[in-house]
Amino acid sequence: MTDMVEEFDVVINGGGPVGTGLAIELGQRNIRVALVERSTEVHRIPKGQNLTQRTMEHFHFWGCEQEVRNAHPIPEGSGIGGMTTYRTLLSDYHYDWLNRSLVGDFYFKPNARLPQYATEAVLRRRAAEIPEISTYYGWTGTSVSHTKNHADLEITGDGGERHKILRGKYLVGCDGSRSLVRTSAGIPETLSDHNRLMVLLVFRSEELHQLLKRYPGKAFYCVLHPDMQGYWKFFGRVDHGSSWFFHAPVPVGTTAEGFDFEAMLHEAVGRSFSLALDYIGFWDLRVALADTYGAGRIFIAGDAAHSHPPYGGYGVNIGLEDARNLGWKLAGVLQGWGGKALLDSYDAERRPVFRSAARDFIEYFIEDDRRFLDAYSPEKDQAEFAAKWAVRNLGADEVRRFEPNYEGSPILAQQTGRQPSSKGEHLVKARAGHHLAPLPAGDGLSTYDLLGTDFTLLAAPRAAELAGEFEAAAGRMNIPLRTEVRLPETASAKYEAAAVLVRPDQYVAWAGDICDPEIVLATSAGRL
Repeated sequence: MTDMVEEFDVVINGGGPVGTGLAIELGQRNIRVALVERSTEVHRIPKGQNLTQRTMEHFHFWGCEQEVRNAHPIPEGSGIGGMTTYRTLLSDYHYDWLNRSLVGDFYFKPNARLPQYATEAVLRRRAAEIPEISTYYGWTGTSVSHTKNHADLEITGDGGERHKILRGKYLVGCDGSRSLVRTSAGIPETLSDHNRLMVLLVFRSEELHQLLKRYPGKAFYCVLHPDMQGYWKFFGRVDHGSSWFFHAPVPVGTTAEGFDFEAMLHEAVGRSFSLALDYIGFWDLRVALADTYGAGRIFIAGDAAHSHPPYGGYGVNIGLEDARNLGWKLAGVLQGWGGKALLDSYDAERRPVFRSAARDFIEYFIEDDRRFLDAYSPEKDQAEFAAKWAVRNLGADEVRRFEPNYEGSPILAQQTGRQPSSKGEHLVKARAGHHLAPLPAGDGLSTYDLLGTDFTLLAAPRAAELAGEFEAAAGRMNIPLRTEVRLPETASAKYEAAAVLVRPDQYVAWAGDICDPEIVLATSAGRL
C-alpha cells in the first residue's frame, strides 16, 4: 500500500557527494528538499580523491570546509601532488603532473585530497544540521512520473515492503551513470566508447609506501607504458602509509578469479613487493554526455548527466560544480525572482563545459600520451627520448588551461562571441562568465569575505553612485543583492572594473564602469 504523497520543493534521487551537495546548497537557501539514497552507510571504496581549489570553495560556502580537511589528515611531508613515470612506477623517468598549486592564487581556498567516502560522511553530517533537508537513507527510487506542475518519485524501503511518493516542484537525478531519473525523463545520452575494460584494485602495502619515499610529496602516480596505447596504469594513496588503489586496462573478459592481479601490480611498480588485496572491481572506459541536462521539471547532475574515466581528477569536482550552478538557480525560481531562462542556463552553461573537459583534457591526455609513446622510446633513441621527456617535464599547460567558464551564457549581459568551455586562461581581471579571483580587501579580509549568499556588487568608492542605482533596481525587481562599496582601489585596478557583480556561485555576472543596472540584473536573473 502506497503512503500519502509527501510534498517538497525539490526531490533529489541519489545521495552521493553531488546529490548531498545540492541538498545543502538548496537547504541553506530555505528550500525544502527530500534527499533519497539507497545506502545507509557510505561505501568505503576510494574514488573521487582529488578536490580542487574550486571544490574547496564550495565546502567553504556550505559551512564544512574545515570538517573536510579534518576528515583525512595528511602526515607532515606526505603532500598531495601527482607525478607521471615511464614504464614502471620506480622508473628513473618521471615528472610532476597536475600540479594545481600553479593556479592557487586564483582561488580562495587551497585544494585537498581525501577518499570520496570521507567527503560523503562530512556532507551527510552537514546535511543533518539543516532543518529544510529530509533524508531518506535506505530508500530506493523505483519510478518517476511528472506533469507540467510537479514531478513524483516513488521510493521503496525495507526490501520493498514500504512505499512512498515524494512530490517535488522539481526533481533532480544525481543517481549515477545508470540514472533512473534520466532514463525515465527520456533524456538520451551520447557515448564515446574506448572499448577498454578497466580494473580497480584496492590493496594494502606498507612496503610500497617505503619504496615510494623516493618521490616525496606525491599521492598519485600515472604510469605510461607503450603497450597501453595511451591508457594509464594509475596508483593513488588512500591512507598514507598503508592503503592504495590502482586502475589499469585488462583484457576483455577478465574476472576476479581468473587473473593474477598481484603480478600485474608487481609489473606496474617495477619489482615485487608484499601486498594484501582488499577489493577487485571492473568498469568500462567510456565518455557519456546527456543530450540535455533538463526536461520540464526534471534535471540531472553529476554522473547522471556525464561520466568519464577517472583521469585527471575531474569527476567529482565537475559534479559538485553542477550542484552549485543548479542549486542557486532552482532557488531563484522557487523564490520568485528567477525567470525561466535562469533554469535553461543550467544546461547552456554546464553541458558545454563538460564536453570541453572530456574532449580538450581527458581524451586529449590519452591521445597525446599515445602519440608520444608511439614516437619515442629509450630503445629507439635514448638521447632523443630523454630530451623529449624533459620537455614534457617542464609542461604544466593542462593545469593553466583548465579554467571552466561560461562566456556566451544566455544570462550574461556582456557577450564576447565565445561559448562556455573548460578551456580558458586564469586572469585576475574580472570577466563576465569567469570565476572571480580573490584579492585583498583590507583589514586582513579577502574580496571573498565580502560576498553574500546571493548576488553581490563589489564596488570601489568611485562607483558609489552606480552601486546605489544597482541597489534601487534590485529593490524594484525583488532580486536579492548585497552591495559592498568598499572594494579597494588597488583591487578595482586589478579587476579592471569600478564595480563587479558576482553571482551566488562566485562567477562574475558583469564587470565594468557603466551599465544599465536593470538590464544587467534582469539578464543575470534569467528574466530577459
